[in-house]
Amino acid sequence: MSTSTASGRVRPLSQAADIPLYEQVKRQISDRILRGTWPPGTVLPGESQLARDFGIAVGTVRRALADLTAEGLLMRRRKTGTVVTGRSPDHSLRFFFQYFRLHGANGSLLRSKPEVLAYDIGKATSAERGRLQLAAGASVVRLHRVRRVDGRPAMHERMIMPAARLPDFPPADALPELLYLYLLDRYGIRISAIRESLTAELATDEDVAIFGPDAPKSLLVIDEIAYDQAGLPTIWALHRAVTDRYCYVNEVR
Repeated sequence: MSTSTASGRVRPLSQAADIPLYEQVKRQISDRILRGTWPPGTVLPGESQLARDFGIAVGTVRRALADLTAEGLLMRRRKTGTVVTGRSPDHSLRFFFQYFRLHGANGSLLRSKPEVLAYDIGKATSAERGRLQLAAGASVVRLHRVRRVDGRPAMHERMIMPAARLPDFPPADALPELLYLYLLDRYGIRISAIRESLTAELATDEDVAIFGPDAPKSLLVIDEIAYDQAGLPTIWALHRAVTDRYCYVNEVR
């Protein structure tokens, strides 16, 4: 296998975030790997170079790399250095929360591309206030996205979040692909638990418009509340997914 050396700027680490620096380094490196920025065979810069890039101690970088090696994303090669393996961390609940939960029929990890269909900030409805434990008059951020795998729509989702906790949330054309990672990096909000209710429902006219006339007549519907590290409801999400080509993977540990 031919190798290439990883390069490029890193995002600044947050000294104030409620998460250790080594964990922030792990998330940045794993983000690049799982999104394909650093494909299998990529040789990472040395520990000293990464430490300079991140502006932290070598020992902090070493701990992050050791964890990612133990999780299977990286491997150490004598005379070569630290190399991206190409293996998917299916066992890791941390990655499960951050990345797409529809897998291939064989269980393989799939990368999806989100596309924003609608976005607004407005007064919360009574249902939104109830699910997110908000006071009367509170505002929410509403996001409607479709997720595509190899260009084909696999899921569309509505996500509602308390606006007061997300000051200066970016506009629709600048929304991050990895929302959970953005909440952590920008606001120090770590999604730590998710409660889901799964049902099957007949496809609606909106579903047909998104998935196409050949979509299955019934869909997997996931009603989900995501909680932060303090146990506060942070995201109310409604996902509607086709399962003729995918399977839903949930992990508990």
